[in-house]
Amino acid sequence: MDAPKIALAERVLQIKPSPTLAVNAKAKALKAAGADILNFSVGEPDFDTPPHVCAAGKKAIDDGFTRYTAVPGIPELREAICQRFADDKGWSYEPDQVQVCCGGKHGLYNMAQALFGPGDEVLIPTPYWVSYPPIVQLAGATPVEIPLSEDNDFDLTEELISKYVTARTKAIILNSPSNPTGAVFSAAALEIVGKMAIKNGWVIISDDIYDTIVYGDEKLPHILDVDPRLKEQTLILNGVSKSFAMTGWRMGYTLGPKHIIAAMNKIQSQSTSNPTSISQKAALAAVSGPQDFPTMMRDAFVPRLDFIMKALLEIPNVTCVRPKGAFYVFPNLSAYFGREFNGKIIGNSVELADYLLDEALMATVPGAAFGDDKFVRFSFASSMATIEEGMKRLAEALGRLS
Repeated sequence: MDAPKIALAERVLQIKPSPTLAVNAKAKALKAAGADILNFSVGEPDFDTPPHVCAAGKKAIDDGFTRYTAVPGIPELREAICQRFADDKGWSYEPDQVQVCCGGKHGLYNMAQALFGPGDEVLIPTPYWVSYPPIVQLAGATPVEIPLSEDNDFDLTEELISKYVTARTKAIILNSPSNPTGAVFSAAALEIVGKMAIKNGWVIISDDIYDTIVYGDEKLPHILDVDPRLKEQTLILNGVSKSFAMTGWRMGYTLGPKHIIAAMNKIQSQSTSNPTSISQKAALAAVSGPQDFPTMMRDAFVPRLDFIMKALLEIPNVTCVRPKGAFYVFPNLSAYFGREFNGKIIGNSVELADYLLDEALMATVPGAAFGDDKFVRFSFASSMATIEEGMKRLAEALGRLS
């Protein structure tokens, strides 16, 4: 007799399986079998964590700094984050306006749990980072997608936003530079968002995790530069994962109004308690130490970006908005939908990513994962040799579709 099947919580049933899981599983299986898989799916820098940061982590272990810390993070790290923001941005924050957490995703989860509930709607410009809608849903709220257009460089307009605003709108999530597009919201777009947020009392979540990886000499526009009043209704999400190649250290942080940070600390105290003590000491070295590493990394990405953009735009019927930040390109490959290879028709981005894995041995991320099925994301956080070979394989594979 079979044991009864235990019912799952309703909140889990709301979350759709990732459209990338099957592709990722196949990529791992092929690589394990010895296939020469080129990985363009990775969402992390291909650099090692700086030596001085690693040394700080090792010293923490040697010094026995391996016990619980304060729930929102050690005071010296929160103070250093405040100082870094004052030096780099001119924004004034106090340590009790900072929560250190186990990566940026954890910070976003804490925010959602502290702020949102049934009946609330959260505006999410689309394409979006894959975790925004599920995290909103897990808080019982409703994600509302605002579809952006490559014809407008994935920027926001007042007319577009207004179509999706209701009396239940509570917040908007801004990710600039964006994952997956690499696009940056213009100063004009942020001014519109700021005015609408002040008028309607929205919370603004500004995900700035890629703010050190920006191309060109122009200052990165930011919502806090629009109106000083917005500081009281804005949460800034950031961390050291991308800027210091510390994805595995799991160190993120949030800055915002004291009462919201205090509420987030309540959530964190009942989940992880404090973030990892050792990683906090490493993050302290990153935040308070030399800041040349992010610049070095950004400069290394430029020739890769130049090459991959040129190669993509040389492929017939491919369009791609040039990223202004981050380390992804998001080409529109929908012109190849409806074509076939060996009798199999490619109908969407998931099937195209699967085809590229089979025929070109390239691991990519289908646009469906980001809310726009016309595209496929390629990371250029890999060697130039990998990028050159990958673009050659891509052109050949697309050329075989008829």
